[in-house]
Amino acid sequence: MDYFDRCRKRDAIEQAEKNGKVADSIDVRKALMERIKDGEITLEEAQTELKKIKRNAKKNGQTTRNRAFLNG
Repeated sequence: MDYFDRCRKRDAIEQAEKNGKVADSIDVRKALMERIKDGEITLEEAQTELKKIKRNAKKNGQTTRNRAFLNG
């Protein structure tokens, strides 16, 4: 994969996130980190929740960041 392929794939991920098609978007991940920072949940709970979000993405008609990158 060259530089330009990587740039196109990164742009595809950003566009998919803007359209709400990515279940584990940066905003979701940031929200989980804020909850850890506030002491609401532990790191392990956040990791478990993220895995659950990824697992349910296809059922909800969404994709994951990894799939968006590979298919982008």
